Amino acid sequence: MTATASTTKLPTGTWQLDSVHSTVGFEVPYLVGTFKGQFAELSGRLEVAEDGSATLRGETPVASIRVQDENLNGHLLSPDFFDAERFPTLGFAADGIIAENGVVVVPGELTIRGVTHQVEARGTLGGPLTDLYGRERVGLVLSATIDRTAFGIEWNAPLPSGEPALPNEVTIVTDLIFTKAA
Repeated sequence: MTATASTTKLPTGTWQLDSVHSTVGFEVPYLVGTFKGQFAELSGRLEVAEDGSATLRGETPVASIRVQDENLNGHLLSPDFFDAERFPTLGFAADGIIAENGVVVVPGELTIRGVTHQVEARGTLGGPLTDLYGRERVGLVLSATIDRTAFGIEWNAPLPSGEPALPNEVTIVTDLIFTKAA
């Protein structure tokens, strides 16, 4: 996300996720590169009180996962990975967002496959600014690294060298744009 204005203080109010302009994805080192995927459907809300306390909530249907290969997309929905039939959504909830010195820290709870763990996302805050249609916007670009096996995602296969094809560490990357609720 490129923003023309930035601040280190979260702007007060209720902010609805602009799902058209936001992304939530993941990156995993794979062989000699990086494998990436995204979730096409997102919902979320950021609420910031006058005292600066803030909450962030977000959810995505697992079935909205998108990668470059349709067969791989199906494998990611299977019990080997996200098990979309049994666990149809991924969620994130944070109470208490810290924004200072140009850095945003969002400690929260991530739920994947019905398993919830504490994670800490870090990144930057963009805005607030007013768009071409008079709507006030704010953005959060965040990332967090998790151990996928802690959430029950344990599938792997050995390479000819004996090493696993997939590492356990996965980076979750978000580019969230919110509009101020009326």
